[in-house]
Amino acid sequence: MIAFALVVALATLAVGLAAAVVLRRLPTLKLQLAGLALVATLVPLTAVVLSGVVMFDSGHDVVLLGVAAASSTVAFVAAVVLARGIARPVQRLRATSVALAGGDLGARALESGPTELRQLAEATNEMAARLEELFDARRRLVAWASHDLRTPIASLQAMVEAIEDGLATPDDYLPSMREEVRALGMLVDDLFELARIDAGALTLELEEASLAVLVASTVRGLQPQATIRQIRLEARMSGDGLRVRCAPEKVERVLYNLVANALRHTPSDGSVAVLAQPDERNVVVTVEDTGEGLPPDNAAPREHGGAGLGLAIARGLVEAQGGRIWAENRPGGGARVSFTLPAA
Repeated sequence: MIAFALVVALATLAVGLAAAVVLRRLPTLKLQLAGLALVATLVPLTAVVLSGVVMFDSGHDVVLLGVAAASSTVAFVAAVVLARGIARPVQRLRATSVALAGGDLGARALESGPTELRQLAEATNEMAARLEELFDARRRLVAWASHDLRTPIASLQAMVEAIEDGLATPDDYLPSMREEVRALGMLVDDLFELARIDAGALTLELEEASLAVLVASTVRGLQPQATIRQIRLEARMSGDGLRVRCAPEKVERVLYNLVANALRHTPSDGSVAVLAQPDERNVVVTVEDTGEGLPPDNAAPREHGGAGLGLAIARGLVEAQGGRIWAENRPGGGARVSFTLPAA
């Protein structure tokens, strides 16, 4: 009898291993779970039935077989219910993934089911939200670039047509055309810089620098533009000894973009100020104006100037130097854009 028990045990083990190999080859998780339910039910039932036939020779063997059949049926039903409970969330996740792959970035998975599947649904939804934000940012960037490129191109086209029609001579428009070409060149440089930032290919060598010198250089370069527009441009530093650890030319680029944007959106007789003050381990630099203020959330950049591209460049350059940047409306009107740099 012991030898028979060993034979039954080994045979059951062999059948179980063979069934496991077959189950792994099934094409879908639903079939694998259904097959697992069958194997988990039929293999023990077969062993019990075979043992009952050999061991018993009385009317009680029918009772034994009935109990075994009933318990196996219950186990099979429970296994099927469990398999369906696992398969349904997986199918919903699959449907969400297919929708996302098809371009429906608003698709979200239902966060239900076992803990592991619920966590997988949460991760899928988080990924979908980040993808949606990324594509929205890309769309805004394309709109900004189109807006900023359209203005100098339209100006150049108008000047060329005026020269062709004999309404002006090349000498009349040569300085203006040179200025528009310079603006186009700067926009192309901005696009190239932003592409490097997005690709993670921007590497900066940080060094200690005087913030007062950087601010003064920017204000001096934009002072003629402010004078022409009758805007008061000034710098207010909390002492001349503020030193930061940065890439100086990139900080000047950020300051130029922010101040130029502020001038663009400030009416005549308004003012633009560059402020700087220490804050714990950082130095906070602020550019504020007396213009119309910031648009509502998710709105397009301020209409008459765009400047979204320049602000995107500023954000990327500040974050690449270990700082952060944010914008807000001033209580008395106008906008305020601030960023931090590590103090030296």
